[in-house]
Amino acid sequence: MLVALLVPIVLATLIFSVVLVKAAIAKRAVPTLETIGLGAVVSFFDTLGIGCFAPSTAWLKFRRLVPDRFIPPTILVGLTITAVVESIIFLLKLGVKVDPVLLVGCILACTTGGLVGAGLVHRTRVWIVQLVVAVGLCLAAIAYAMTNLNLFPGGGAASGLPIALTVTAIVANFVIGILLNYGVGNYAPTLVMLSLMGMDPRLCFPVMAGAAGLMGATAGIRHINTGQLDLRVVIGLTLGGIPAVFVAAYIVVTMPLEILRWLVLVVVVYAALIMLRAAMSGRRQHHAEDATAHVIA
Repeated sequence: MLVALLVPIVLATLIFSVVLVKAAIAKRAVPTLETIGLGAVVSFFDTLGIGCFAPSTAWLKFRRLVPDRFIPPTILVGLTITAVVESIIFLLKLGVKVDPVLLVGCILACTTGGLVGAGLVHRTRVWIVQLVVAVGLCLAAIAYAMTNLNLFPGGGAASGLPIALTVTAIVANFVIGILLNYGVGNYAPTLVMLSLMGMDPRLCFPVMAGAAGLMGATAGIRHINTGQLDLRVVIGLTLGGIPAVFVAAYIVVTMPLEILRWLVLVVVVYAALIMLRAAMSGRRQHHAEDATAHVIA
């Protein structure tokens, strides 16, 4: 079963990588040290379970590096390779312990939702994208706070779910796949949902990482082909993220993650308020704002 999952993930990633490299060469997309560093930091802590979409969005918004409309696809494509690396690591380490129907069903559902969402996000008004991202940031902040306050669902010890809950989880992952295109990460909602259903939280990681990896590698190609993303930032996130994932996954690190989560929470909430304000302003004007930064070719 793991081979059946890993083969399409690897093949999709190879195709994705070729498309990305060709686009980067054509656009002469040279990353900056800032974006490489950002990719390293967010991918490192993403592997430890903190998440990467919210802090990446917050930083890009603060620094005005990417237009608001381009933030979700830029982050999705830029963090795809690292998500694939995470998925391979977690599938090999824990995947064999997860119910195969649940594992495969959630990954395929998220991927299908991602392909649907990839076509929708580029036809959505900027203020709607801003609003969705703002809501996603707020949800991420709530997840950080719940974790620090020990209010996160502790989960059970199950490696699988009853049929009804399995179907529910698969349908939910389809929706999560759509939202991934809007910059809403899948780790927090998937972890909360499966833990509440009684899953062992550790066994949620193969589901989350596998879904993010395959979805990103497939839907990411559509985003690259549209050209509505910043390839310099994409390459920077990719180059910085790959080594960071291996470091986080294979080296035992002792650090005050709780303090870090509170700091990230403050940053994320501030970014959410800024994005929400921009969305409300765009809505009142009845038209989408073009960008908040110049597009880097």
